Amino acid sequence: MKYCRISTSEGPKFGLIELAQGKEQITQTAPDGAIPVWSGDKLTKPIALDGAKFLKPVKPSKIVCVGRNYRDHAKELGNEVPVEPLTFFKPPSSLIAPGAEIVLPIAVSDRIEYEGELGVVVGKQCRRIGPAEDVRPYILGYTCANDVTARDLQKKDNQWTRAKGFDTFCPVGPFVTDQIDPWKGVQVETRLNGEVRQNGNTNMFIFPLDVVLRYISRVMTLLPGDLILTGTPAGVGPLSHGDQVTVSIEGVGVISNPVIREN
Repeated sequence: MKYCRISTSEGPKFGLIELAQGKEQITQTAPDGAIPVWSGDKLTKPIALDGAKFLKPVKPSKIVCVGRNYRDHAKELGNEVPVEPLTFFKPPSSLIAPGAEIVLPIAVSDRIEYEGELGVVVGKQCRRIGPAEDVRPYILGYTCANDVTARDLQKKDNQWTRAKGFDTFCPVGPFVTDQIDPWKGVQVETRLNGEVRQNGNTNMFIFPLDVVLRYISRVMTLLPGDLILTGTPAGVGPLSHGDQVTVSIEGVGVISNPVIREN
């Protein structure tokens, strides 16, 4: 399954993406909500992807993030490699859609950086996933995300809420798909103004997704639509006014956002 969330004359809707007439198109829609519920009714006329207005494809109650989940990234920031998952939150108000502007809060931070990541969308409620239980049934799909971070504030504060939580600091989308296997490895790449800055693979995770989901679910109930960011590879760097930052994930898609300074 592969889907998106789009703007329509009737308001936001989820769109199922399938091959139609030899190319990927939106073949049916579903009402807006935490996750899509498909009726099976096909559209009389499929919607072309190049004509769709993509919205952020998730509406989570919370965004749970894993920090320093790549050894090289931990080392590039001068940090110890964690011995258990290091988790933190981003607020849902930080989410923006593909193409929306990342706004740099230059009045309070002079070092804002990109962090391309694989996002995991929770498909059904889970709490205390057992050590032998398969986590895959709890995963609806995967998406592209950018965990934008005010690095100077992250180093200054004792916790990361401020550094990670500004409005526009979580671009996500445009697609959600279950057609990849992060355990086998998928490429995660970030480009800044067309130049490759990050190039990692999910098989480099310190803590694979089964460990991550079990760890988080021991603390809190994960609800349908919740978003988990899984960590960023080495190569993070600063964003400036006028930049274009692009995160691409093998088998998932590409999200690109312009960068502006706040007024």
